[in-house]
Amino acid sequence: MTDHYDLVVVGAGVIGLSCAYHVKTDHPEAKILVLDKAAGAASGDTSKSAGAVRNTFTSEVNHLLADTSLDFYSHIQRDLKFNLDLEFVGYLWLLTEKEYQVFQGFAKLMTEKGIKLKVWSKEDLREMIKGLCLEFSSDDAEAKTLSLENIAAGVQGVKCGAIAPELVARFYEKEFKDLGGTIMYNSEVTSLILEPTEKLGLPKEPFIWQDKKIKGVRTKTSEIYAKTTVIAAGRWANKLLDEVGIDSHMKTKKRQVFQLSSPKIVELLNTRGFNESELLPFTILPKGGVYMRPVRAEKGFWIGGADDLGRPFTFEEDPKPETDYFTYNIYPILSKYFPQFIDVRPNNMWAGEYDINTYDANPCIFEESGLLVVAGLSGSGIMKADAVGRIASALHDGREEATLYGGRNIKVRRLGIAGRDVGLEKFVL
Repeated sequence: MTDHYDLVVVGAGVIGLSCAYHVKTDHPEAKILVLDKAAGAASGDTSKSAGAVRNTFTSEVNHLLADTSLDFYSHIQRDLKFNLDLEFVGYLWLLTEKEYQVFQGFAKLMTEKGIKLKVWSKEDLREMIKGLCLEFSSDDAEAKTLSLENIAAGVQGVKCGAIAPELVARFYEKEFKDLGGTIMYNSEVTSLILEPTEKLGLPKEPFIWQDKKIKGVRTKTSEIYAKTTVIAAGRWANKLLDEVGIDSHMKTKKRQVFQLSSPKIVELLNTRGFNESELLPFTILPKGGVYMRPVRAEKGFWIGGADDLGRPFTFEEDPKPETDYFTYNIYPILSKYFPQFIDVRPNNMWAGEYDINTYDANPCIFEESGLLVVAGLSGSGIMKADAVGRIASALHDGREEATLYGGRNIKVRRLGIAGRDVGLEKFVL
């Protein structure tokens, strides 16, 4: 079987569906197909996310992508009445004295961009968060072994919080299909179709002396030709791109989320002063990148951590969470700062993989030989997906600038390779 389309998108996660939706919106007459090997939308790493969103970046590009995407998600939920479970409960960074001093240096950069921040003193935190251990005694051997430091202050990003990634994907899926777009699930792309621009009918074409380009994709049952092929397959992108010698500029690394619920930790959910929901913000502890996402409906938290050094770059087709990772890495930090978690163990857990741009941890959006590649979202794909889709559509059209939601513009080449200009992100704690 063969078929022909104007555009084929590989990947029905939030990024692929955003790209398909925005191209279709810009070109209602275009024949566009989305392919995914799973049975439904957002069945890969999109659904394995912790679903946290923020606009607190010092990099102009990072901030612009996230801020406009969050504005669009707010519009979807508020004006279009499509629930995304979006809650701006805030991000709360609990900082040591050293980290707080570092924060002072770049807080001005963020406030100049209009980013709203709140600073909470140690006394504020003591009053607002029940049971938080702010200080360790000098003879606390466990705290010393873990190299834990006292908490000096908290910094809250206001336009931050949580969202349901699968609902974002379903919005794009519905709108794309309503516009006449086609999605084929249970359709695994096995390879890209690389052909000469002018076929000679010789065996083993193309040769190195022939001009060539990607002309579509192969599945297990068909060849699908397209004027442009979009690779938005996350960590699976390398399996297709490596075969034809195109660099995605990303590697994959596992991330794990652990769901904990217990009567012992319910009181931590409820706070006053941080937000209108009176819910503890998405909270990041001072050690190991350990984070806590409050989930009131589950009477508990989603817990995770960052493990950059020591965790290998590796591709797993179906990554599994590791109980020992929680027990020996996350739990010791979590239970020291929040003693309510002592003897509380996961009720559920899941794992996905980030497609990490190891150079600057920003998206790579570029064209090469008939392909439009969207890769390297580095764990922030949900919070930047709408802007990324708009930029991909502009690149597809050959426009120099993309207009993001709300009317702000960005030069497309800034997210590419040759003209890359994303800026240094300083707010990394």
